[in-house]
Amino acid sequence: MPLKGLGKGLGALLGDFDLDDNDTTSATNKAEEIAIDKIDRNEDQPRKNFDEVALTELVNSIRIHGVITPIILVPRGERYMIIAGERRWRASKRAGLLTIPAIVRNYTNEQIREISLIENLQREDLNPIETATAIKQLMDECDYTHEKVAERIGKSRTLVTNTLGLLTLPPRVIELIAAGRLSAGHAKVLIALDDPEAQTALALKGADGKLSVRKFEELVKAYRNPKKKVVVEQSIELKDLVARMQRAFATKVSVLGNDKKGRIYIDYYNRDDLDRITDILESIESRE
Repeated sequence: MPLKGLGKGLGALLGDFDLDDNDTTSATNKAEEIAIDKIDRNEDQPRKNFDEVALTELVNSIRIHGVITPIILVPRGERYMIIAGERRWRASKRAGLLTIPAIVRNYTNEQIREISLIENLQREDLNPIETATAIKQLMDECDYTHEKVAERIGKSRTLVTNTLGLLTLPPRVIELIAAGRLSAGHAKVLIALDDPEAQTALALKGADGKLSVRKFEELVKAYRNPKKKVVVEQSIELKDLVARMQRAFATKVSVLGNDKKGRIYIDYYNRDDLDRITDILESIESRE
């Protein structure tokens, strides 16, 4: 029976691990019914938690249709250990099945570890950070390059590199991604920035669907290439005028513009300032 549903990467991996020519004891590619009470879970399986709702749905499906895809086992004395398919095994136990279709094969401990990691990685309910963490774990424990891990999980090297890049982002940004508040597409745009504070601030602006990926790219691009402010040259005469006004009104005076066009601002900070400016104007007017 073909290993349907295991994913391109895992299916290819299982096909890669052929048995030794001398091994004729228990391993075969043909599925057989194995007693559920003779099967143990793999204690080193990276996946520890199973969604109860999804598991209940699988239980109901198995009660109606049975187990369509066999699980993968390795012999352990008179018992067996699960290599791939623990969720189907758990659901079958709950559904009251006494046996489950399984393919029994012999693998080394290193192969078992790799298959377990890849099965975990091929889950559809992983968020981008969980996926990135699983890829990194696979690379670290199996000493894989980006190219090798991409081949093993059936993904492109570019996707693997971009996904791993998410782990370089600041903790607050990683939290937003893991919580589903910031998409991987948004987050990928931030990887090129070197400033963690800017990455976090920009991520918060794009979180919760406030900006499309395209608009977010424009926002990040604007941050990376800010428009230069136009410096307006002011003449010595204009600067002198501002200084004279500050002395006359005894308060701050500022100018926006140049000799040809602009605005002059006279600040006041309390009622006394305003009264003093008024007195100065009345004194000027009385001279006319």
